[in-house]
Amino acid sequence: MTRRRMRGITLIELMTVVAIVAILGTIAVTSYRSYMLRTNRTEAKTELLRIRAAQEKYFLQNNKYATAAELQIPSQTPGKFYDLSLENVTDTTFTAVARATGGQLKDVAACHELRIDHTGQREPDEASGCWR
Repeated sequence: MTRRRMRGITLIELMTVVAIVAILGTIAVTSYRSYMLRTNRTEAKTELLRIRAAQEKYFLQNNKYATAAELQIPSQTPGKFYDLSLENVTDTTFTAVARATGGQLKDVAACHELRIDHTGQREPDEASGCWR
């Protein structure tokens, strides 16, 4: 009689596959979270640029920059990931600010607060990568 060889997978092989899937899953989730934080930051950048454009339009018509009430800017970005405000508003200057809230605080610390002023100067600077 010939012995039949048993076929199938061993427990070690199964555990190896489970470990590989877990590692790949961890990498995928981390990359996705990073992507979502950058996407939410784009929302803040868009709103700040929109506010700056509205300020320039107001300045051309009134020869001064508007307050937040005059521009009727929202207090938050549409996704509610950043609080919006205008600071240092005078007739000739303003600074638009977006501050991270909630889950967006898990973003890079340098990107928790984005600013743009009347000259177009952006903070943090381009080297930080926050405005890319």
